[in-house]
Amino acid sequence: MARRNFKVLYVSGEVSPFVRVSALADFMASFPQALEEEGFEARIMMPKYGIINDRKFRLHDVLRLSDIEVPLREKTDLLHVKVTALPSSKIQTYFLYNEKHFKRYGLFSDLRMGGDHKGSAERLIFFSVGVMETLVRLGWQPDIIHCNDWHAGLVPLLARTRYAKHDFFKKVKIVQSVHNVYRQGLFQPKMFQKHLDAEVFDALERDGDDINLLATGIRYADLVTTTSPAYAHQISTDKELSFGMNKRLKACKERFHGILNGMDTRQWNPSSDKLIKKRYSADQPENKLEDKKVLLEEAGLPFDEETPVVGVITTFSDFQGRDLLKESLPKLLELDIQLIVFGSGDKEFEQELRDLAEEHPEKLALKTEFTDAFYHQMIAGLDLLVMPARIEACGMMQMFAMNYGTVPVAYAGGGIVETIEEVSGDKGTGFVFTDYTADALLARLGEALALFADRERWAALMREGMERDFSWSGSAEQYAELYRNILG
Repeated sequence: MARRNFKVLYVSGEVSPFVRVSALADFMASFPQALEEEGFEARIMMPKYGIINDRKFRLHDVLRLSDIEVPLREKTDLLHVKVTALPSSKIQTYFLYNEKHFKRYGLFSDLRMGGDHKGSAERLIFFSVGVMETLVRLGWQPDIIHCNDWHAGLVPLLARTRYAKHDFFKKVKIVQSVHNVYRQGLFQPKMFQKHLDAEVFDALERDGDDINLLATGIRYADLVTTTSPAYAHQISTDKELSFGMNKRLKACKERFHGILNGMDTRQWNPSSDKLIKKRYSADQPENKLEDKKVLLEEAGLPFDEETPVVGVITTFSDFQGRDLLKESLPKLLELDIQLIVFGSGDKEFEQELRDLAEEHPEKLALKTEFTDAFYHQMIAGLDLLVMPARIEACGMMQMFAMNYGTVPVAYAGGGIVETIEEVSGDKGTGFVFTDYTADALLARLGEALALFADRERWAALMREGMERDFSWSGSAEQYAELYRNILG
C-alpha cells in the first residue's frame, strides 16, 4: 500500500528571499522543500509586509481568497491573499494582506526587541486568526500546522480553543519550532484582551504581567522542536541561555526534540549559484578570487590578493554580537585585513560603523540594506566569516560559508559546535572560541590569519569545508519520523 502524502502548513513571520531577519528565513527557504522529498505536501503562510515587492517575486491575487473575514472580539477585519511559489520549487506560499495592518509598517517587534512598534500586537493577532480563516476558505486541510518562532505562537492556542470544535481542525496536529529562544514575543496584554475572546485570552502564557507568545506556542503544541541537539540541551537546562524558558522546555521534554539544521545545497552551491559573479567548486576553486574582487568592488574597497577579507553578517543587537563586535573593532582595524560588515539594527551602532568606515576607507565597509544578491556574493567572496552571536541556535550561515570555501570563526553557541570541526593539524573546517570575549575572538582570528599566509594549507582547509555534506537529507528524515509519530 502506498504511504499517504501528508499535508503540512508552515507558518512563519519571515521566509527568504521575501523577507530575511534571521536564520529562520533561511530555514523556511529550504526545509519545506526537503520535507516534500520525504513524501509530504508542504505549503507556507506568512504576512504580506509592505516592503515585499509584488512584481519582483511575482505575487498575484487569488480571487477566491479575497475579502476573507477575520473575526476579532470587537470587530471583523478583511484580509486578501496573494500567492507565489517558493523560488526553485513548486511550494505555494500565501501572503496574508490587509492594507491597514501591513502596508506602511515593518516587521513584527515586541517589548524585548524595542517595543510594540506600530501595533505589532494587533497585527500579529490579525495574522494568526487570519491563518485559520484562510485555511477554511482555501479548503486545503493540513494534517500538521508547523509554527515557527513567536510570530506563530498564537496559532497553537487558537487551534486548541476557538477552533478546537471546528470540523476542519479537529484532527490537525501542531508543531512549534524554537529558532531563537531570546525572541519570545513579549507584549502587554491590552490588545490581546481587546481582540481575543476570553477563552483564548485567559489561556495565554505569561511572564509576570506580559504575554509570552513563544511560551504559548510551546504549551499548546503536540511537538516542540529546535535547531540542534546541543541547543535543545542548552535551552532546557540553562536559565540564562534560555532567557527563562528552560523550565517550560524541560517540562515538555517528552515532546521536545533538537534536530540539526541542514541547508539547500541547490540554492547554496558555488558551482551553480546564479547570484555570484563567478562560479567555482572544490575541484576548481580559482574563481573564488574573482568573487573576492567583485565583493570588494561592490563594498567600495580596493583589491589586494594577499590581504584577507573578513566579513561579519549579523543583526546589531545584544544577542547577535553587537557589543562583542564593538569591543573588537579597534584591534580588528589594526590587523592587516579588510573588514566588511553587513547588517542593520541598533542605529547608534550603525552610525559608529559609518564613522569608522569614513576614517578607514580602505579597510572597513558597511552595508546595511539586505539583498539576496549581496548576501550570496559576500559568502562567496570572503576569505573569513566572523560569527560573533552570543546565541546561535544552529545557524546556517557557517554552513553556507564552508560550502563556499569561506572559513568561519565563530562563538561556540548552540549548533555551531555540531557543524564546525575545529582546525587541528591537517584537519578541521573552522575556528571556534568558547570565551565570549574580544580577546578570545581575536586570538582565534589570529590563528586563522596565520594559516591564511600558508597558501597550501589554506587551500586544503577551504577544500575540506567545501566537501562536507550539509544537506537536509538526514535531518529531514528525522523530522519526517516525528511527524508520522504524532500523526499515528
